[in-house]
Amino acid sequence: MKHPSSFPAGTAFDALRFAEPLRRSPLRHLAALPMLWRHPAAALAVGRAWLAGRRVRARNLAVALLGDDHRLRPPVPPPEEPAQDMAGVLILRPPGHALVAGAQARIAAAFAADPGLLALYGDALVLGPRDGPLLPLLRPSFDPDYLLAVDYVGPVVALRRAALDSEPAAADLPALLLRLHDAGGEGAVRHLPALLSLWRPFAVPAPAEGSREARRALACAAVPGGTVETGRDGVLTLRRPLPDPLPLASLIVPTRDRLDLLRTCLDSLRARTDWPAREIIVCDNESREPATLAYLRAIEREGVRVLPCPGPFNFAAMNNAAAALARGRLLVFVNNDVEAFQDDWLRRMAEEALRPGIGAVGAKLLDAQGRIQHGGIVLGTGGLVTHAHRHFPGDAPGYLHALSATHRVAAVTAACLAVEADKFRAVGGFDAQAFAVDFNDVDLCLRLDRAGYRTLLAPGAVLHHREAASRRWTPEARARHEAEVARLRERWGAALAADPHYHPGFDPQAGAYARMRRGPVPDALR
Repeated sequence: MKHPSSFPAGTAFDALRFAEPLRRSPLRHLAALPMLWRHPAAALAVGRAWLAGRRVRARNLAVALLGDDHRLRPPVPPPEEPAQDMAGVLILRPPGHALVAGAQARIAAAFAADPGLLALYGDALVLGPRDGPLLPLLRPSFDPDYLLAVDYVGPVVALRRAALDSEPAAADLPALLLRLHDAGGEGAVRHLPALLSLWRPFAVPAPAEGSREARRALACAAVPGGTVETGRDGVLTLRRPLPDPLPLASLIVPTRDRLDLLRTCLDSLRARTDWPAREIIVCDNESREPATLAYLRAIEREGVRVLPCPGPFNFAAMNNAAAALARGRLLVFVNNDVEAFQDDWLRRMAEEALRPGIGAVGAKLLDAQGRIQHGGIVLGTGGLVTHAHRHFPGDAPGYLHALSATHRVAAVTAACLAVEADKFRAVGGFDAQAFAVDFNDVDLCLRLDRAGYRTLLAPGAVLHHREAASRRWTPEARARHEAEVARLRERWGAALAADPHYHPGFDPQAGAYARMRRGPVPDALR
């Protein structure tokens, strides 16, 4: 039988379509040859690292040069176990789904250990037409925003019978999970990071249609006065209503010279931002070039506020100083190497940032090659933190559609970050003493989270980011960076060890979402 290039038709398989085509081209390596030829120095660096035995370093250099994608090697399917009636627990298991050996014992233990647990879901292994392993589904923790966009949770879910009026239909499961979450609070619906089920989408007729329509009706009900956009593969984007009139947004841009970057950034912000109620504050850290100084004087005459920030470069302190003077209800921190090219970027971020329970909101950022530069920040990978889906194609849907669906993340980059001014000030802003240059955004997001404000990625907001184009590494800068690494580990060590929004089954030494963990599977994943 020919290996399939796509899943069967039907909206029930929308959540799987991020992985299509299901087989990578055997000629894909030939496509890398022109890039290697155009960048011989980078190609030689990859070869030298590989020959020196620095395989992780070599892979990372190759990914930065050639780009990245999902290289997920699924595990061998474990044995199945027959479904049995469980006291007090109902396991939804539609046709085409089977529980793996030990799944029911794990589920029973989880419900017994937590009386407040109302619903539990785990991970799945998708099987191909010949029953071979095809795709691992490693799900993150429960996130209502994510579920409204795409059903990344179901359909195999265990439910506490006492919380049910009747057995729900598959299409009604997202609505039920949201109701249980609202009724039981944080932790009422939980993810168990373990393989619980096998999914055979090719073995049974496609389920009856209606899941996409039910999700859309649920999303529309969640945004009274707003609208719902349907994107590729049925991913929904909730466009939330904004105050009328729009509140003032303060766009804060730190800089030191680099007029080539600053001019491009400010021109784009002024021309490609569909938000008339805005002010721009440029934090100038001792620019000296005559052309830059003349430009700063010119934009001041045009209404841009220029705030002198003398002294050693301190990204956090500069932003704090501008935030203290900002008049806007919404603070939008933008690096001077960021360029807007879609008019609605700020509107999409503001729709989320102005919600009461939301703290920082980040955008999807593309690098100079049009690849993903930022899709949220993942904790613990690469030994510390990394940007999700970095170097993936710019139009990639992302694992479980994470580059298309608004969802919760541990942190977002301050290269383009929106947050309400009152929330920012309530947690003390950026920590300019501990994190002058690096990790101040991660630290801010984690402190906002601790204060009860969720961090979201709004991938509908897309901008270009020429990361670190204005940074120059010196011995002093490297020493400062290492000190900030140590402070981040000291302050947030427990959070760095377990990001609830990123599955531990992914390889921590590879790019986020790129590869499964190698070697023995940790106990939590068995």
